[in-house]
Amino acid sequence: MTELSCSWCGKPVPEEDGFRLHNGERMAAFCRLEHVVPWQLRGPRWTAAEAATVEGLCAECGKPAEVLLVRHRGEHRIPDPFCSVEHAAAWAKAGGRWR
Repeated sequence: MTELSCSWCGKPVPEEDGFRLHNGERMAAFCRLEHVVPWQLRGPRWTAAEAATVEGLCAECGKPAEVLLVRHRGEHRIPDPFCSVEHAAAWAKAGGRWR
């Protein structure tokens, strides 16, 4: 796999760290959760990726999920589903899981 760059700041995002936001066959990578917010405000830019399966309800509002934010931490993958990129950014802005 080629090394990813943060979709906001351009820093390298190693496979075992960072965040990946999936929307169908599109993906954005982030070195920090906070980078989701300005990326969304500027207008999301995606890269092509394998289609990700999105299941569950939005962590922000409870509607059916369409996008998936995955935290990569070592060998662990921690998914959080959202109904929209806007709700993923609002969740990140509020501190994510740590609010």
